[in-house]
Amino acid sequence: MNVRRSRAVHSPLVRRALAGILILSFVLTSAPVMAKRAAPGEAAEIARCIRIAARGRVWLEKTLWGLREQEAGWVGAQVANANGTHDLGPLQINTWWVPRIARLIERSEYQVRHWLRYDACFNAEAARWIFLSGLETTGDYWKAVGVYHSPTAWRQRTYAAKVATHMRAKFGQGIFAERNR
Repeated sequence: MNVRRSRAVHSPLVRRALAGILILSFVLTSAPVMAKRAAPGEAAEIARCIRIAARGRVWLEKTLWGLREQEAGWVGAQVANANGTHDLGPLQINTWWVPRIARLIERSEYQVRHWLRYDACFNAEAARWIFLSGLETTGDYWKAVGVYHSPTAWRQRTYAAKVATHMRAKFGQGIFAERNR
C-alpha cells in the first residue's frame, strides 16, 4: 500500500480514531503479542478486530473488509515494496505510517511496527485511522479508499474499483444501493 500524507490530524473525526489507537496501545503494553495462528483462527481474529475497529458503523466495517480483501495480508506479514517500504499485517499498513503513529500514541517506532505486523486489532485500528484521515481530507468516500493506497490519482481510481469489487463479492451486488447506506 502506498500512502498519502494527511493534513487532517486535528479534526474531531480523526482525533476520535486516534483515541481508539491510543487506548488500544495501552491495552497492548500489558497483553502478550499474538503469535501466527492457523488460518481459521487467524481469520476469526481479523474479523473480530475489524468489527471492533468499525465501532458499530456498518458502512465502516464493510469498508475495512473491502480494504482487507484487497490487501490480503496476514498476521506477521511484511511485504517489501519497490520504494524500500514494507506493508505490514492483515491490512498491509505501509511502514511510512510507523513514525507518525508512534508519535501520536507516544510509543517507540519498534513497538508500533511490531504491533502493526503481529497484532490484528492494532493493524485494523491503524487502517481505520488512515482511511478516516483520508475521508476527512478529501470529503469523498471513494477518493479516501484510493488515498488509503496511493497519493497518485490514477492508482487511487484503480484501487477503489478493486475494493468495490471485493465489497460486492463479500456483501452482494446491492451493497451500494441507497437503502444500504
